[in-house]
Amino acid sequence: MTPNQFIDNKAPQLAHYGKAMLSGKLDFNEIHLYLWDTLEEWQQVNAQGDAQSDMERVFWHLLHTIDSWPGYMIRGNQALRKQFDQCCDYLYLGGTPPIGCIGIRP
Repeated sequence: MTPNQFIDNKAPQLAHYGKAMLSGKLDFNEIHLYLWDTLEEWQQVNAQGDAQSDMERVFWHLLHTIDSWPGYMIRGNQALRKQFDQCCDYLYLGGTPPIGCIGIRP
């Protein structure tokens, strides 16, 4: 599997889980488990170097946000919540990447 295939496969899943977490339909611990499962799968891709697309940068930015902030902050801090929501929308729909999303490969 190529890095692009991995991101194309995982981005909609991450967006779905992110939206469910924001709406209270998914516990934050579940999305955190998804993060670790995704990182484990990424190791199998064995890709080196920088993120190659806006989609990949937003994907890694969103995962980093999940790892860096507790769920109550993502849901409760309006600026953080807005950016998180915009990242999810971008992963679903494409368009213009949200401002300030600087994701790098792990």
